[in-house]
Amino acid sequence: MTRMMQAATVEHFGKPLVLREWAVPTPGPGQILVKTEACGVCHTDLHAASGDWPVKPSLPFIPGHEGIGLVVEVGAGVTAVKQGERVGVPWLFSACGHCEHCLAAWEPVCAEAEFGGYTRNGGFAEYILADPDYVAHIPVGLAARDAAPIICAGITTYKGIKETGARPGEWIAISGAGGLGHLAIQYAKAMGLQVCAVDIDDGKLDHATRLGADVVVNARTSNDPAAEVKAATGGGAHGVLITAPSLPAFKQGVAMTRKRGTCVLVGLPPGEFPVPLFGVVADCITIRGSFVGSRHDMAEALAFAAAGKVRADIELQPLSAINDVFGRLQRGEVPARVVIDFAPA
Repeated sequence: MTRMMQAATVEHFGKPLVLREWAVPTPGPGQILVKTEACGVCHTDLHAASGDWPVKPSLPFIPGHEGIGLVVEVGAGVTAVKQGERVGVPWLFSACGHCEHCLAAWEPVCAEAEFGGYTRNGGFAEYILADPDYVAHIPVGLAARDAAPIICAGITTYKGIKETGARPGEWIAISGAGGLGHLAIQYAKAMGLQVCAVDIDDGKLDHATRLGADVVVNARTSNDPAAEVKAATGGGAHGVLITAPSLPAFKQGVAMTRKRGTCVLVGLPPGEFPVPLFGVVADCITIRGSFVGSRHDMAEALAFAAAGKVRADIELQPLSAINDVFGRLQRGEVPARVVIDFAPA
């Protein structure tokens, strides 16, 4: 008899998710089945459900790439995890493992990479099928609800900060102080950096100050946000991390970058990036994309959280509230991170 589970699915791009019964997947050889305890909600889930990006998921599909749960079944040949272990099923669902990128620990850019909640069904469901070689191993003592945002927002910002090349004592500007940015601020401080947080919401900037930001700039009320950042940092930030899914934020981010500095892009707004070429060339600025992170980056990002140095601010909601959560996220009304709680009522 086929077992059924509750899932929130995308049936049509741009339409509300549908709460429906879905068959519980059966793990085949080299696969595992995870019983979901919690799953974070990411702005990328909105893009997936709207079909915003050039390569679209196949309909219908289950979004969610911050799923945390317990391994309840293992397929033949699985040795990387054991039944009862707590794991995360992240954005990087799997990769080929043998191409030049995989061998250099750049699995997310593997041509054969699969992505959770996008090309493979994700965590907005009671069970998730997963590849045991690519799951996140959740440290003992880190609760599922606290781990959920770390396996996407956490690793994305942590890797992005590393990609700026900013060294302890130097300045990093973090554009966007919401779901990703509030974690980026904590990682940056734990890594010994001076932090300038930029946002258009005073509430988020107040929160950034409480998290340790040394300087905050409101890009909406400032006459020239980039000039204000340059003045505060003595010539511009050595590294800039743009987490805001906003094209104006991308343009401002490059203008905030110090000469010979690096501006790293992790936000993914639709549209083309407006690059001010003269300034980039004349000031020798590096613009770099950063796409989540490797399995090694994941372990490091989780270690910060397990040590209590980074903690996501979360709001728990049931799966039944997913469309309301999506609406609030679209309107910018989610201050940090929503986590779908699968614990019994």
